[in-house]
Amino acid sequence: MKTYKTTEIAKIIGIHPNTVRLYEEWGFIPKPERQKNGYRVFTDWHIAQFRLARLAFQMEVLQNGLRKKIIEVVKTAAAGDFDRAMSMTAEYRSQLQQEQKNAEEAIDIVQRLLAGKPQAKSFTMRRKEVSDCLGISMDALRNWEMNGLLTIKRRKNGYRVYTEEDVLRLKIIRVLRCANYSLEAILRLLHSLSADPDTDMKTALNTPRPDDDIISVCDRLILSLQAAEQNAQTILRMLQEMKTQFDKPSTIPPVF
Repeated sequence: MKTYKTTEIAKIIGIHPNTVRLYEEWGFIPKPERQKNGYRVFTDWHIAQFRLARLAFQMEVLQNGLRKKIIEVVKTAAAGDFDRAMSMTAEYRSQLQQEQKNAEEAIDIVQRLLAGKPQAKSFTMRRKEVSDCLGISMDALRNWEMNGLLTIKRRKNGYRVYTEEDVLRLKIIRVLRCANYSLEAILRLLHSLSADPDTDMKTALNTPRPDDDIISVCDRLILSLQAAEQNAQTILRMLQEMKTQFDKPSTIPPVF
């Protein structure tokens, strides 16, 4: 098998040689063998792994542990466990699809709320039920309540009870948090909408850019998730090719 030096790898991939060393340090590529003089020896597996890692990190999707999951996919592939990496990628892709549905739902919710259209039915839920239903941690629910994003009523026994309106509000908060809006910006928007349903959402949010509103935020989030999903599909194909080509003992170069 053909071998490469650090500078050759950097030139092929289009990165700085120091980045090659960082990828090795972070476990994003297989640990290269070394010559007697200490120089690293890279193979075609390393080239394929570099390309896989760069594609995996092309889209910065942070919410609900997605970033951590794709990092684990890359590290698992670097360790040569291609079957597990493919399984993890499939799970990652499924979660991306669910996040797209969440963002699309938030757009619909905001549009209906601003239009004043009532929901078809009314219900109440307890905190654990809301946590499970919306995929929001109990700690996040407590944090959002403590920061004034919503006020939850209590029953006589002290248990919190979430209404349909609370759940809708939580869905809006969730999608804006996924789009990296601060709690302060979300609180400002919710207060403004409560005082005036016709409020200018661009002015109310005012972050991260003054020309943003909820709908455009959701739209951009959906586009990012769709791009990440397409990348995940490509990663699955790359992993299958890597398994076929490199899942053999002979791919490991000898030490010179």
